[in-house]
Amino acid sequence: MKILFADALPDAFVDILRARGDECVVRPDLDTDNLPDSVEDADVLVVRSTEVTGEVIDRAQRLGLIVRSGAGTNTIDCQAAADAGVYVCNVPGTNSVAVAELTIGLLLAIDRHIADAAGDLRNGVWNKERYSRAEGLLGKTFGVIGVGQIGLAVADRARAFGMAVIAERKPGRRPDTEARIRAAGIRLVDDMDDLLEQSDIVSIHVPGGSATTGLVDASFLEKMKDGAVLLNTSRGEVIDEAALLHAIETKGIRAGLDVFRDEPGSGSNSFASELATNPNVVGTHHVGASTQQAQDATSAGTIEVIEAYRTGDLVNCVNMARPRVGASTITIRHYDRVGVLAAVFEVLRVAKINVQTMQNKVFEGANAAVAIIDIAGKVSEKLTGELSSLDNVILVRVTDQDQ
Repeated sequence: MKILFADALPDAFVDILRARGDECVVRPDLDTDNLPDSVEDADVLVVRSTEVTGEVIDRAQRLGLIVRSGAGTNTIDCQAAADAGVYVCNVPGTNSVAVAELTIGLLLAIDRHIADAAGDLRNGVWNKERYSRAEGLLGKTFGVIGVGQIGLAVADRARAFGMAVIAERKPGRRPDTEARIRAAGIRLVDDMDDLLEQSDIVSIHVPGGSATTGLVDASFLEKMKDGAVLLNTSRGEVIDEAALLHAIETKGIRAGLDVFRDEPGSGSNSFASELATNPNVVGTHHVGASTQQAQDATSAGTIEVIEAYRTGDLVNCVNMARPRVGASTITIRHYDRVGVLAAVFEVLRVAKINVQTMQNKVFEGANAAVAIIDIAGKVSEKLTGELSSLDNVILVRVTDQDQ
């Protein structure tokens, strides 16, 4: 396969794929403008932060897989990929600890004035009186918004500092997720308003996208305590930056930010930001996931996704339909013989029934198998009879998905 890396991976991991016989092209210089011209003959595209637009997917003649070497896929046009039959897979969870460490680092830097103190020392200024005024973290209430793997990792570290961690209770949350949250020592409050009113520190760990854009707006900030700390190591567009600047001025809000709404897309560039230069803000350069440990884990996960694709499997695919997409499911137990499935599909074709998903599993010993077929439409008794009468078919069962 030809694998195009639009963002660099460590050489050791790329060499693993080269040893498999893959043609690996590493082009960290690619960006939104020139990526379409470089992807035409690639079978696999690997990206970190490079945007993958619909144009890129349209221009890619052989592309079958896009790997986001990380968790968030908001920079990839997943629907365009789905429409073109291109898998989009990610590598979630490998950077959780790194992002959590930076989140707590930003909090410590705010509370202990570390950035300003270090800057003064570098400039030959000693000011113990100013930098002795820290509140401390013990006993503070730490509100987590977004209790996925990163949010839980942050909660663990906040509790280690003696803080009480709270999160919003959500009625539709799965019981196993709720249990995992409680096991992490997180107390659930009724709604977002409760969380904001109780928290001394609010930490954002949500995915990007339309559902979270502008989540932290004027109303959100108005409900926070005066002088509270806001931490964001998720996505820049989550925060209304003008509203945050106003809250800093009127409520004394302090902020630790690893991400900004209009941050540069490349590794180094000029960056003019009123928010980043505000004295109440400690900022970093969107480096939450950038530790060697996280990079190695993410790179290993990227290789795992590509190797699974090579053998026909999928790992962490984000743009496939949910398993049960059809109106009905036909389950056919059959002897594992040549032509059985071809005969089944011919019956469905003649009946003008579209197959939406299908899997065939072989029993131990390879004598029998079971085919599970999701279809659009309903199955009549006549059609069931036709399928049951086929050679080497053992049993046919039809289930309507609305039952």
